[in-house]
Amino acid sequence: MRIQFLGATRTVTGSMHLISVNGASFLLDCGLFQGRRKEAFERNRTFPFEPNSINAVVLSHAHIDHSGNLPSLVRQGFEGTIYATAATRDLCSIMLQDSAHVQQLDVEHVNKKHAKRGEPPVEPLYTVEDALKSIEFFKGERYRKSFDVVDGVQATYYDAGHILGSALTVLETSENGKKIRLGFTGDLGRQNLPILKDPEFMGDVDYLICESTYGGRFHKPMSEVEPILVDVLKRTVERKGKIIVPAFSVGRTQELVYELHQLFERKELPEIPIYVDSPLSVNATEVFRMHPECYDTETLNLVYHHEDPFGFQRLHYIQSVEESKRLNSPPANSGSCMIIAASGMCEGGRILHHLANSVEDSRNTILIVGYMAENTLGKRIVERQPIVKIFGEEYNLRAEVVVMNSFSAHADQAELVTYISQFNRKRLKHIFLVHGDLDQAEKLAAALSTHGFSSISIPNRGDEFELS
Repeated sequence: MRIQFLGATRTVTGSMHLISVNGASFLLDCGLFQGRRKEAFERNRTFPFEPNSINAVVLSHAHIDHSGNLPSLVRQGFEGTIYATAATRDLCSIMLQDSAHVQQLDVEHVNKKHAKRGEPPVEPLYTVEDALKSIEFFKGERYRKSFDVVDGVQATYYDAGHILGSALTVLETSENGKKIRLGFTGDLGRQNLPILKDPEFMGDVDYLICESTYGGRFHKPMSEVEPILVDVLKRTVERKGKIIVPAFSVGRTQELVYELHQLFERKELPEIPIYVDSPLSVNATEVFRMHPECYDTETLNLVYHHEDPFGFQRLHYIQSVEESKRLNSPPANSGSCMIIAASGMCEGGRILHHLANSVEDSRNTILIVGYMAENTLGKRIVERQPIVKIFGEEYNLRAEVVVMNSFSAHADQAELVTYISQFNRKRLKHIFLVHGDLDQAEKLAAALSTHGFSSISIPNRGDEFELS
C-alpha cells in the first residue's frame, strides 16, 4: 500500500491524501486549499492526478478544508463513490452549494473592480450546479460499521467529536497476503465540549495519520474562557461598539451560540442582539436538529426538556442579502450588537463586508474564535497588521482584536498526546503528522517523542511512503 500526501501538509488547509492499493486509488478527503488567492485558485483547480482515475473518496467531515474541492473533482471526471457519515452527507449537501455560491458572488464583486481597472475577469472554481452534481456521488455510512471502499480495503468510522458527523477513519487493507491497519484522525475533537459526544478511540493501528493544528498549544478550560468572553462583550458595549465574529458556519457557530445561551440564562451578559449572518449557518443548524444521535448527554437533556440551545430569543438568523446590508447601516441609536458570519478564515462570504465596515472603528471588536491559516485575511487580523486588504482595498485596522482559541473544536497538544497514548506503542510503526503549520507539527512530534513514540514524520506536499 502506498500513500501520497497532497494537502494539509505543513499547513492546515486543503486536506487530501492519495491511497494506492491493489491497483486502485482513493482519497482521504478532498479539501479546498485556502491562502493567497492566486496560489489557492491554481492548487484547487489543478489536481496532481487524473480525477477519473480515482475510485472513491473517504471523507472525514464536512468542513470545507476537507470536503470543499469535491465539486472540482467531479467536474473534472470523477465518477466513484464519496463515503461519509449520514450527518456529513447532509451538511455537505448545503455546504458545497454555499461554497459555490460564495465563490460566484466573490468573483462578481472582484470582476466589477477588474472592469474598472481594465483587467480581465476571473471565473469561479466551480458552480452551484457542480456542487449539486457532486452530492449525487455521496453514500452515507454509520459509525462503527465497516464498509468496502475498493478491492481489499474496508473502512470503519468512529466519532471524532469535532463537528457534527465528523469521523475518525480506520482502513483495513489486504494486499499480496499482507494486512495493514491505517488510522486517520481527520480533525480530532476535544473532551467535554458542549453539544457533541467526546472523541472515541479507534482501536490499535499499524500506522496513524494525525492532525496537528494545535500541536504546540494548550487551550484554557471553558471555566476560564467564560469570564474573558463576558469581559470582551461588556467593554465593547460600554464603548457602543459592535462585536464581529468570523466563524465556521458548522461547529464553531453552534458552539458559540450555545455558550452565549448559557451566559444569557445566568444574566452574566448585557442584553444585546446577536445576529448569525449566514444562510449556511441557518441551514446547518437545521441539520444539527436532524441528528440528535451525535449529541452528548447534556444537550440531549436540553432537547428532552424542550429547550432549544440554537434558537434562543435574542438570536436573529439572517438570510437575505438585504438584511445583511442593513446590519452595516443601523440607526444611530441602535447600540451594540454581535454579528457572527462566515467564512471562518475571512477568505470569502459575508464576513468580508462586515469587516470592511468595522475594522476602522476603534469602538468595535473583532473576536477570533478559531484557527487562522497562513496567508489568510484572518491571519493578518490575528497578527494585528496595521493595514489589511479586503476585496483588494486597503483598510486601517483600528478595531480591537481578541483571540480566543479555546473555543476551537480541535484538540490541543495535551489532548492529542492523551489520545495517541492509547495506541499500543509496539504495534504502531509510524505516525504521520499533517494538518498543522510546521512549528505546531514539530512541537507535537517532540511531545510524542517524550511519551515513547519514536517514528514520526511531517510530510511535505507530494511525499510518498510505502506501507508494509
